[in-house]
Amino acid sequence: MDVTVIGTGITRFGMFVETRLRELASEAADRALADAGVSAEEVGLVVFGNAAAGLLTGQEMIRAHTALGSSRVAGRPMISVENACASSSSAFHLGALAVASGGYDTVLIVGAEKMTSTDRSRAARALAAAVDVELEPSEDPELPPRPVFMEIYAAEARDYMRRTGATARDLARVAAKNSRNGSLNPIAQNGNALTVDDVLAARTIVDPLTRPMCSSIGDGAAAVVLTRPELAARRGNPGVRVLACTVGAARAGDDGDVVARTARAAYEQASLRPGDIGVCEVHDAAAPAELVIAEELGLAAEGEAAGLVRSGATEISGRIPINPSGGLIARGHPVGATGAAQIVELTDQLRGRAGDRQVARARIGLAENAGGSLGNGPAACVVTILAVQ
Repeated sequence: MDVTVIGTGITRFGMFVETRLRELASEAADRALADAGVSAEEVGLVVFGNAAAGLLTGQEMIRAHTALGSSRVAGRPMISVENACASSSSAFHLGALAVASGGYDTVLIVGAEKMTSTDRSRAARALAAAVDVELEPSEDPELPPRPVFMEIYAAEARDYMRRTGATARDLARVAAKNSRNGSLNPIAQNGNALTVDDVLAARTIVDPLTRPMCSSIGDGAAAVVLTRPELAARRGNPGVRVLACTVGAARAGDDGDVVARTARAAYEQASLRPGDIGVCEVHDAAAPAELVIAEELGLAAEGEAAGLVRSGATEISGRIPINPSGGLIARGHPVGATGAAQIVELTDQLRGRAGDRQVARARIGLAENAGGSLGNGPAACVVTILAVQ
């Protein structure tokens, strides 16, 4: 793809009950423009990723226009994208296509979510809408909402452990590793480094998942500026090249292979193999997902991802660092912002500005972001591959 990332912006991730969605979105957008050295007038299109504002804040329509109404790009052409947790990575895909087509010189991608409020059940009910609600039985609104996705991840974990011999301690190793990475990330929601024993001793959410193995609800925003390579060079800003960005989808009855299919398409588009990847950000909404995804991406053979974690290969200093940002578990998972946040992290890694969590000699990075649940796996998936110019 003839597309380059020339600027990024991100807010702190956390629980900011008194902060509005528009404040988060505007902060990330304005930071990305400043980082790129781009004026608002140069932005031909804004693509805004948000999953659940309709349920969480009541803003069902014109989400982009309202969320960015006080930003520097207010009044620029805007499109809103919803694709569950893959919303802003899907927005990135559309923005990259818009630039690659020649239709726009400069595109701004913004992902934002405001999940916290005085009613803590609201976010759980919104997340429960990321399944086929016509096929899934409705919950009694008078009862506390169930942790639907943690139940899904727990079932996946039990199946993975049965098939591979992985243990709860392996899941805890993933969570502890990501907590250490998050402690090095100044925007992370959960900044406390935990040990494996800390993770295992914590409260159980759904067996075998303890609290630190699960991502938290939160608020935050991230943004990315895209342009064509020749325009980036003309600015004296080589940026980071987009080698591939592919979207996959599942349907009821699928065998859960949407991540693997989407990854294969991305490798083919980039003319790369899994062994070429130097750093990854993956959708670890719960710790076992990182193990499963590592295998789906071809970073480990089937059943061997737990061994990869045990060996230290997925640490920042390891052979294939995964989630140096802290991932969804530690950095946080304001769902509409997650995909864009992964791109921000990879761009920082490839530009050598990730600070204490910098991966040495990072040249090629991959982001995997999934959303919703359909069939035996996620409903949507986006895989993006970036490289140093």
